Amino acid sequence: MEVQQFNYDNKIVKYFIIATLVWGAVALLVGLLIALQLAFPSFNLGLEYTSYGRTRPLHTNAVIFAFIGNAMFAGIYHSMQRVLKARLFNDTMSKVHFWGWQIIIVLAALTLLGGFTTGKEYAELEWPIDILIALVWVVFGANMIGTILKRRVKHIYASVWWYLASFLGIAVLHIVNSIELPVSLLKSYPIYAGAQDAVVQWWYGHNAVAFFLTTPWLGLMYYYLPKASNRPIYSYQLSIVHFWTLIFLYMWSGPHHLLYQALPDWVQALGVTFSIMLIAPSWGGMINGLLTLRGAWDKVRDQAELKFMVVALTAYGMATFEGPMMSLKSVNAISHFTDWTIAHTHIAGMGWNGGMIFGMLYWLVPKLFRTNLYSKKLANVHFWLATLGILIFAIPLYWAGITQYLMLRQYTVNGLLTYPNFLETTTQIMPMYHARILGGLLFFSGFLLFFYNMVKTIQAGSLVDNEAAEAPVLVDSSARRAGETIHRLIERKGVVFAVLIVIALVIGGAVEIIPMMKIESNIPKIAAVTPYSPLELAGRDIYISNGCYNCHSQQVRPLRWETERYGEYSKIGEFVYDHPFQWGSRRTGPDLARTGWVGSSTYKTAIWHYNHFTKPKEMNPQTIMPAYPWLTKNTVDLTEIPTKIRAMQTLGVPYAKDYDKQAVADYRDQAGKISAELKAAGVEVAPDKEIVAMIAYLHKLGRDISTATK
Repeated sequence: MEVQQFNYDNKIVKYFIIATLVWGAVALLVGLLIALQLAFPSFNLGLEYTSYGRTRPLHTNAVIFAFIGNAMFAGIYHSMQRVLKARLFNDTMSKVHFWGWQIIIVLAALTLLGGFTTGKEYAELEWPIDILIALVWVVFGANMIGTILKRRVKHIYASVWWYLASFLGIAVLHIVNSIELPVSLLKSYPIYAGAQDAVVQWWYGHNAVAFFLTTPWLGLMYYYLPKASNRPIYSYQLSIVHFWTLIFLYMWSGPHHLLYQALPDWVQALGVTFSIMLIAPSWGGMINGLLTLRGAWDKVRDQAELKFMVVALTAYGMATFEGPMMSLKSVNAISHFTDWTIAHTHIAGMGWNGGMIFGMLYWLVPKLFRTNLYSKKLANVHFWLATLGILIFAIPLYWAGITQYLMLRQYTVNGLLTYPNFLETTTQIMPMYHARILGGLLFFSGFLLFFYNMVKTIQAGSLVDNEAAEAPVLVDSSARRAGETIHRLIERKGVVFAVLIVIALVIGGAVEIIPMMKIESNIPKIAAVTPYSPLELAGRDIYISNGCYNCHSQQVRPLRWETERYGEYSKIGEFVYDHPFQWGSRRTGPDLARTGWVGSSTYKTAIWHYNHFTKPKEMNPQTIMPAYPWLTKNTVDLTEIPTKIRAMQTLGVPYAKDYDKQAVADYRDQAGKISAELKAAGVEVAPDKEIVAMIAYLHKLGRDISTATK
């Protein structure tokens, strides 16, 4: 049998490991900052670029795409070469992938802090960066597929199934969700509106968690857990069931983020049904991982990498049980819009992803650099700091979420809301926010020990950039062999395997999304709902730019305690001109869907909004909303207004023909009235300032519906 000599590329793995360490420190530091901002608003620093609305999406993107993403690429590139017995397909592609990804991260940080955002959770980056992401992702995928095609093993190992599904899944999700109409270099509008946009966004949002934070890490678990424990994976058959059921079911589950909201019941029902079914394959994977450690628990006691992996699998099991439970409508009524959801996501992010990253790198770095871990003692201290940090972070947020729900729905003996003011619930959970800071600080402290341990290990070792390896030349026929199962057969056929993955992936999204785009009866229009005026449209863009959607929802659910607090429940036809939708996923402040409903308890005058933006602490000393003084100073660029109107017309918003030529005049007319109203209240503000547009937008919210119901 002919044996070939070749080399593994370790240098690219080293690059991604270093990037993981650097961006991990940045991501967690920003996370600690936003935890401080929630408890102590002064940590917003009074600056436009450091306000919570800007730093919160920076934190989520940095954790997901910078910290977890770079670690994922390091693990994939290292393990894939070994299980396929082949060097990565193209060294230049590897370098383009690495540097392209780092450029994306830097551009994301600069634009998000600068207020350039689409306002769609986990997909905030604007269109030029979206294009760059797509190009770099294709390079990554081509490098992966090329390596699979030139492999020297007959069967594709289970880890590579997950890597391939992750590449294909994210490619489909990113492209469909990122179809936007550019308005300028850093401004665009999604082609979808309202409920359509909500369905597509949470199909993306839920499955970005699936195919970036779950499936690749399951692949890494299938490689690094057996390696670290020196035990074979428990069950090959279970890995097959785990893989195909998970990638098929996940794509149907997105609508469970939109329960009780302005969405057709059939879409919500599909989301709930498939979410519940996800428990089985998810727990199958957890069990497969934990049972791999049978007979090796003495190693778990002594090895930090295995302890982290056990915590990771436990957190994965908790999160994948809790997620389906939260998709039940009875539970979702409690958890949604509260800190329960924040606790849930951090159990997954800190426990599952964090645990796998730490466990993987504690095993990989010494092996890669041909040395021993610098300090096992520090690694064990890190384990306990991280584990305690997760618990101290998450448990108070579960408590906070349930507390807030119970307060929001509590009634007096006379049938009136006990706490009609939303802020009363926020002040009640402040001790939990303080505990969250402590938990985050412990986790970050553990990361700093990890960082130090990794740097010292790397310095003590010596990396072989091109590691020598050898393997027999692959000789394989396409014919099915006697006794060979169908799955073993397709494991030898990379292209067929990939096609089957794509089929499994697209079915769920197609069934849920296509009818929302094509069937008019799913989204009936309301005659009283009119397009935004030029001033209101500009105000909406400023609202999104400042990240207000991170704290406020615009969706009143048909629940008694919501309609009595905020007003009429939301209808699907209200949002047909909303590019993007702004339903929100968390209420740190009250819902704003009816804030423009004149005569209701939610309505606020222009001067109230002005004072609330400029001096919120004077309005209410207990508020945690930061001040936005720059809104009174920043000027709206009126030259962009006609372009925005034309873009909206292209997207189907029914402005009159040639209205773009009249738009600026209408802007000035409406702005002048608000400016005059403020002047009458003792405040002089030029009509072209951002705060005037923001007030106009807030006054628009719910006003059309209030007119229709009179």
